[in-house]
Amino acid sequence: MNFLSEAFTFIFNADNWAGPTGIGTRLLDHLGYTLVAVVIAAVIALPLGLLIGHTGRGANAVVAASGALRALPSLGLLTWLTLEMSIGIRMPVVPATIVLVVLAIPPMLAATVSGVAAIPRQVVDSARATGYSEQGIVSQVEVPLAAPTIIGGIRSATVQVLATATIVAYIGLSGLGRYLIDGLALRDYPQMLVGAVLVAALALVIDLLLAACQKWAAPKGLNPT
Repeated sequence: MNFLSEAFTFIFNADNWAGPTGIGTRLLDHLGYTLVAVVIAAVIALPLGLLIGHTGRGANAVVAASGALRALPSLGLLTWLTLEMSIGIRMPVVPATIVLVVLAIPPMLAATVSGVAAIPRQVVDSARATGYSEQGIVSQVEVPLAAPTIIGGIRSATVQVLATATIVAYIGLSGLGRYLIDGLALRDYPQMLVGAVLVAALALVIDLLLAACQKWAAPKGLNPT
């Protein structure tokens, strides 16, 4: 039996896209979990990364903390938070969001710090000598020059969160992970392949879009193309 063929037949059947449990709804839910986590992580990581990169203080601690956070087992952390938090059972989206935010912060923070730190000091010193304030240096010099690296961090974080968001189905939430969890419970391997194929395709599309944004953000004077 060709499981992959059955999976693609399921995906390209228009009837399977409609309804509250259809592919369309689960796809939007999956994107929603990802978007919320990435936005919250960006609000935390980008200002902190700009501050550390600009001042040069705490960069080593950032690298160490980023490595430690990346080593956390997402599924184990999700299960623990769901059980320990008083609202984890009633509102599973809360621990799920926390886990995805924890996953998204390290690549954004590390990329922002390294992007700003890589700017030649003479460029920053020249801006300071011409009268730029520290805030002006950050917003008008460091952010534009570090933008490709910063977007690269957002790109990495988004793809990681998008792929990992399948685990939220483990605690009863929606998303494309439902095909994996439900398929595993029923030993329905074509259904599991449906989830895997959809997540992979979605991650590829998002990655290509963010790659285009990263290329567009590169300062033209520093881009050989």
